[in-house]
Amino acid sequence: MERWPSLRYEDWKQTLHTVQLWTQIVGKIRLRLEYAVNHWWHVALYVTPHGLTTSAMPYPGGRSLTIDFDFFDHRLRIAGCDGERGEFGLEPMTVADFYARIMRELHSLGFDVRINKTPNEVSDPIRFDRDTVHASYDKAYVERFQRVLLQADRLCKAFRGQFLGKASPVHFFWGSFDLAETRFSGRTAAPHPGGIPGLPDWVTREAYSHEEQSVGFWPGNETIDAAFYAYAYPEPPGYANARIPANAAWNASLREFVLPYEAVRTAPNRDAAVLDFFSAAYAAAADLAGWDRASLERPAV
Repeated sequence: MERWPSLRYEDWKQTLHTVQLWTQIVGKIRLRLEYAVNHWWHVALYVTPHGLTTSAMPYPGGRSLTIDFDFFDHRLRIAGCDGERGEFGLEPMTVADFYARIMRELHSLGFDVRINKTPNEVSDPIRFDRDTVHASYDKAYVERFQRVLLQADRLCKAFRGQFLGKASPVHFFWGSFDLAETRFSGRTAAPHPGGIPGLPDWVTREAYSHEEQSVGFWPGNETIDAAFYAYAYPEPPGYANARIPANAAWNASLREFVLPYEAVRTAPNRDAAVLDFFSAAYAAAADLAGWDRASLERPAV
């Protein structure tokens, strides 16, 4: 029941890749069913005490449904508003098998949804219904990931509560596989240059249509271990040289500040380590870009 377990990318990367693709299938179902919201907020998933959820999604005919990942009981659950229930176990299986099972389960409950079967924001994408490569599911590490998500979600919400301006929900993006919270200055931004692999430029430009500063948590990849992150778009001049807590550093490749999860896990005050990092990165971005902080921030009590 450790709240802040070790979560080194190398130890569970095969499971991470498989679960990311599973969440993309569920996320694309939400994309197909939900009404559009600015910055693509309508496609994201949300952290629950046991995993990730789509929240209630509308379905034609006045119906609705939810799809939930339970990473402690290791089940995928579907619930409809008229009492429909379906589920299956989360265990080692190919992405193709997961896709077939969830579509079969949805159909049996009277929900028929067609999605784009090509993954987004991953290298060398394989269509979901043809992917027999990714098939790992280490229950112990999935549980660790869920415990870390719960802490990251809690702290992102605490940080969000300090802001009075426009701010995103705390939500999980299945494309990049990260938890995010974003603050906005209220000003529009120059069109994003695009170029994100597996993501059409028009999608990126909608996501970054307004000046913003984002924080969150990412489980990492081959070049960087799990970390909390912070970035600004557009990046104001001098942002990379801003004063940030000692354990964090600027990553020139990602164009963002990163605070290693392991440094947080071993810190004497984990909450303070994360919130101080978020606050310092935000203050640097807001000051350098000339945000009206007095009107955007909640006064200290």
